[in-house]
Amino acid sequence: MRINKYVSESGYCSRRETDRLIAAGRIAINGEACAAGADVLPGDTVTIDGLPIPPKAEPVYLALNKPRGIVCTHAPGVAGNIADYMDYPVRIFPIGRLDKDSEGLILLTNDGGIVNRMMRAEHGHEKEYVVTVDKPVTDEFLLRMAGGVPIMDTVTLPCRTYRIGESTFGIVLTQGLNRQIRRMCKELGFRVLELRRERIMNVRLDGLETGQRRELGAQELGELLAALQD
Repeated sequence: MRINKYVSESGYCSRRETDRLIAAGRIAINGEACAAGADVLPGDTVTIDGLPIPPKAEPVYLALNKPRGIVCTHAPGVAGNIADYMDYPVRIFPIGRLDKDSEGLILLTNDGGIVNRMMRAEHGHEKEYVVTVDKPVTDEFLLRMAGGVPIMDTVTLPCRTYRIGESTFGIVLTQGLNRQIRRMCKELGFRVLELRRERIMNVRLDGLETGQRRELGAQELGELLAALQD
């Protein structure tokens, strides 16, 4: 089994974070610092910072209404990092990201398998946002946002948009480019004032106050896991 899969499935951290730890020389197999792509064989001992990976804890699946200013990283020394903010009794990590200036729904777990499945862009999982911009939303703006906008040397995939208020609209994406909505709006001459994620696949905020968290219910978790099998 590849080292990043081995560590993520242990629940210690995600594959992406594992790759960072490998690059920093902090993960060893049988006492030797390993390279990215190394294989773990039966009987091998894997350590992080010289310590064995803790036994896998019971799976945890949380929904958090992330406040603005919180950074979706576990990196120590980063002010406002989500690990310090959550202060959870077992190590959990966010599924994907929500930029520092945005708020709303983010899922956190110690289940590396679900993180890996959700992070694969080809699955096209829906994420829904409510966005307030600095001037009135026009029909042309909504159509152009929905049709695809050139950003970051690419064109965004078609998506759904709808009007909510004079300067507020909803958007449903199946992509997760860096600061995608903010870049799209900027390209069309609008500046984002507020951005809140309301939904990831079948999981919604549903009245969760800013800064609050909750465990996923049995039904929504079951629906989420079933959708990830597709």
